[in-house]
Amino acid sequence: MDHSDWVRAALQPLMASHGFLLTPREEIERRIAGLRKRMEEQGVEALLVVQKMDGFYLSGTSQDALLYLPLQGDPLLLVKRELERARTETPLQKVTALRSLRRLPDLIQEQAGRLPEILGVEMDVLPAKDYFRLASLFPKARLADTSEMIRRLRAVKTPFEIALMRKAGDIGRTVYHYAGEILKEGMTEIEFGGLLEAAAKAHGHEGLLRVRSYNYEAYTWHVLSGVAGGIVSQSDSPMGGLGLSPAFPVGASLKVMRAHEPILVDFGICYHGYQADETRMFSIGKMPGKFVDAFNACKVIHDAVLAEARPGADCEQIFMNTLRLADKLGYRDSYLGPPGLQTRFIGHGIGLELNEFPFLAQGQAYPLEEGMTFAVEPKIVFPGEGSVGLENTVVVTRNGCDILTPLEQKIFETR
Repeated sequence: MDHSDWVRAALQPLMASHGFLLTPREEIERRIAGLRKRMEEQGVEALLVVQKMDGFYLSGTSQDALLYLPLQGDPLLLVKRELERARTETPLQKVTALRSLRRLPDLIQEQAGRLPEILGVEMDVLPAKDYFRLASLFPKARLADTSEMIRRLRAVKTPFEIALMRKAGDIGRTVYHYAGEILKEGMTEIEFGGLLEAAAKAHGHEGLLRVRSYNYEAYTWHVLSGVAGGIVSQSDSPMGGLGLSPAFPVGASLKVMRAHEPILVDFGICYHGYQADETRMFSIGKMPGKFVDAFNACKVIHDAVLAEARPGADCEQIFMNTLRLADKLGYRDSYLGPPGLQTRFIGHGIGLELNEFPFLAQGQAYPLEEGMTFAVEPKIVFPGEGSVGLENTVVVTRNGCDILTPLEQKIFETR
């Protein structure tokens, strides 16, 4: 039996028996129809999808491939590696090998009957070298940036996607309960986080949080204790942590965790590609009153955001309202970071990637829509002392929003 025969005969049953969930055909067809509507509105004749998670969203496979989507006719999945596995994972009918990028125009011509005059690509992530290569392969076509078109489509989640995010939230609850069982004085931040990651993977966490960004990378989790929680670093977040070296100066470190200091645990779970992000506070013994009060303020801000979050609510206005509330609560100079280093968002979209739409942030004046999912994360930072925060992933519903990360919203104290 050759490789192709083995894949066709054995791979799908093997995946099914080990928990793989394939994206239903109806789901893919609905997404493609929604994207074609946007293409028609913006006068885009065809798309060449190059970004991995956009390709997964529209095809159901993240094998190394390009997806050619004409305004009319069947989509064409062009697979670099691995063809037979891609055919097993995707419901698309036209799936062919792409041996060389030079063959791309010929394959499109053969399958679609013509080459496009306007070809959309995701320029927010396309390297310049690849852009110029595509321009040389399609000299008669105008390349158009269609990244926002796809991102706007992805912002509104279907019940299928929300169910996967809810499952990720359930895994997160299990991990945080385990954290309360094993946390003890003398552990390092990195040791504690590593044990949590192992537990999360045992329950289906994929161990990766994708970010649609250039030069941004992070663990799927942070453990920031005591003074390390007050350290700001290179990431666009209220606090960064010490990290392990100048090469990765963010997140958990070799710092030993002590009794009575605030311990912030920010743990994101990824299940079948979909993410749920949440933060909770821990302490070994009682946490000082200053941090308890700040955590309670974070909870007030968090609840105020959820009270406003509903279809039609303006994302920028929600953020600006939190600034006024933080000031009223007495945390103007420490809300979302120390003075001069404060972030300008209270929430970020989440799904297949971090930093999806919507952003509850300054300069993001557009309405929330039913089905949008975002993480809301008020945090308060005291440089040289520590930080506190609370984060949940939520979905916008018809009349408000629903929390997808169902863990108790409290400080978890251990002895």
